Amino acid sequence: MEVKIETATIKTLDKLYQLEGECFDQEAFTKRQIAYLLTDYNTIAFVAKADGDIAGFIIAQVEVEENTEFGHIITINVAQTYRRKGIAKKLLHEIEVLLKQKGINECRLEVREDNHPAIKLYHALGYQTIGKLERYYGTKHGLFLKKIL
Repeated sequence: MEVKIETATIKTLDKLYQLEGECFDQEAFTKRQIAYLLTDYNTIAFVAKADGDIAGFIIAQVEVEENTEFGHIITINVAQTYRRKGIAKKLLHEIEVLLKQKGINECRLEVREDNHPAIKLYHALGYQTIGKLERYYGTKHGLFLKKIL
């Protein structure tokens, strides 16, 4: 299976929204939120295509806090049938490379504390857990992770 990483555009909105709903259910971003992110100047978004089908996507933003720019992974999604095939790893790598090219040396993200496969992947890729987010996902807790690029 060949996986190609491409820039996500508003043309893919329907598919991205559908995939977001499959991956996150009640915690999913709305179609309007995804549309906003795809058209925002500070957003970086990629899709992973496998055999012409959108297998996954990632959306990140460049943010500033205390005069420090950092990348913030807003959402990362991989379709059920394409999981455990390295797609999330490829998407994260592409985002990190682009952030580095922009002179950004840190990337942050949040994850549900019970999403063990994602946490394992993030730790394997060098992300460190730096905090717990109480009730970040409704009644579920989240973890705050950071990686120096």
